[in-house]
Amino acid sequence: MKTALLHPMYFGTIAQYVAIAQSDSIVFENEDNYQKQTYRNRTYIYGANGKLLLTIPIKHSKTKEKILYRDVQIENDFQWQILHWRSLEAAYRTSPFFEYYEDELLHLFKTPKKYLLDFNYECMQVIMDCLQLEVPFTKTVLYHKNPKEITDLRELIRAKKEKAFTFKPYIQVFENKQGFLTNLSILDLLFNEGTNAIPYLENQSIF
Repeated sequence: MKTALLHPMYFGTIAQYVAIAQSDSIVFENEDNYQKQTYRNRTYIYGANGKLLLTIPIKHSKTKEKILYRDVQIENDFQWQILHWRSLEAAYRTSPFFEYYEDELLHLFKTPKKYLLDFNYECMQVIMDCLQLEVPFTKTVLYHKNPKEITDLRELIRAKKEKAFTFKPYIQVFENKQGFLTNLSILDLLFNEGTNAIPYLENQSIF
């Protein structure tokens, strides 16, 4: 049995879901410190002008002390949910499967959310339901820097200095402008490939 250790992400990259789809079970890191410039609060989509970053604003600690990921709160003074949904509509309204999954996703952008980690779990569950991807998962109760007997893929959370993945190209809405963009948000694959997303994920390599 193959078990992968992963960080919960904002929707998650395609690489993250390759790991999930190819694992027998998942353990999500629930006890780590929050770090900036990671996929914890950001995701990349394919916009009309190329790679577009969507970032969830967070409330920053008034002290310099480290804060646990699960304690990080979302800053809702900004209308980030409206902005993100409008960006998704502009990017994917003409994609083959946007309208098919629209109602499954829209509620995520309607109600203010308090904790980033909780929201990321909610986003992940919606994606797994859309993909009909059933992989059992648990959450850590202690932090281990060097876990044993598990495939540690927590490095996938890095948005900067991330590993370069050479995934097989699929048709993207704006590929005629900048060509194929790899390892975007899982939303890009979902809206463009729909029910073909699972076979795609099962046939890519990140290991």
